[in-house]
Amino acid sequence: MLLKAATIALIPALVIQGSRVKKNTLRLPEPEGARKGKIGTGKKLSLLILGDSAAAGVGVEHQDDALLGAILHELKNDFQVEWKLQAKTGDTTSNVLRTLDQMEVQHYDVIVTSVGVNDVTRLMSAEVWIQKQQQLYSKIQQKFSPKLVIAAGVPPMNMFPALPNPLAWLFGQYAKQMNLQLEKFVNQQVNMQWIEYDIEKYRAMNLQMAADGFHPSKEVYTLWGQEVAGKIQKAF
Repeated sequence: MLLKAATIALIPALVIQGSRVKKNTLRLPEPEGARKGKIGTGKKLSLLILGDSAAAGVGVEHQDDALLGAILHELKNDFQVEWKLQAKTGDTTSNVLRTLDQMEVQHYDVIVTSVGVNDVTRLMSAEVWIQKQQQLYSKIQQKFSPKLVIAAGVPPMNMFPALPNPLAWLFGQYAKQMNLQLEKFVNQQVNMQWIEYDIEKYRAMNLQMAADGFHPSKEVYTLWGQEVAGKIQKAF
C-alpha cells in the first residue's frame, strides 16, 4: 500500500522524468552474432536463454561479449553445448509468455531467464508480476522439461546511472519487491536456482555499466556468465 501511495504521489514527477529519460538515454542495439549454434567438446548439454534486452546482450557489440558468450566461454571446454538465444529488447514477462507459445516443444537441459525490467517500468505490482512469473516457469517446464532453470533477479534499478531520482528510487522499490517474491518462489522449486544482479558488487570492483547507463557492460556480462556457468557445472 505504501508503494502504491508513493507511486500516485510521484506521478507528475514520473511523467516528466520518464519523458526526459526516453529522450536523452542512448539507445543501444542488440549485438551482432548467431542466435543458435553448437560449440565445445565433452558431455552434451542443451541451453536456452530467454528474456529481455539484458538476455539479448544489449550493451556490447557482439554476442561473444554478452551473457551468451560469457556462459559458452566457461562451458565449452567441458561440454558440447547446443544453444539457442530467444530474447528481445523491450520484452515483458507477458511478451516472453507469448513467445513461448510460438516455440516448438523441445527438451533443454538448462534454461536461463532474465526478464522483469520492462515490467518495472510499467509499474506492475509484485503480486501481479509473480503470478505472471509463475505462469512463465510453468510453461517452461511443460514445453522444455529442463533439468535446471536459472532465474536472474531484477536489477536494482535505483542504481542505474541513466535514471534520476525520484524515478530511480521508485523503480528500485518495485524491483526489490519483485525480487523478494521471485526468490521465495525459486527456493520452493526443486530444479530452479536464483542469481542476483549485484550492481553494488560490480561497483566495488570498479566495473562500469554500458554507455547507456542502463545495461550491463562486457565486464559485467563476463561475471554474470561465470556465475551462471558455475551453477551449470555444479549441476551437471
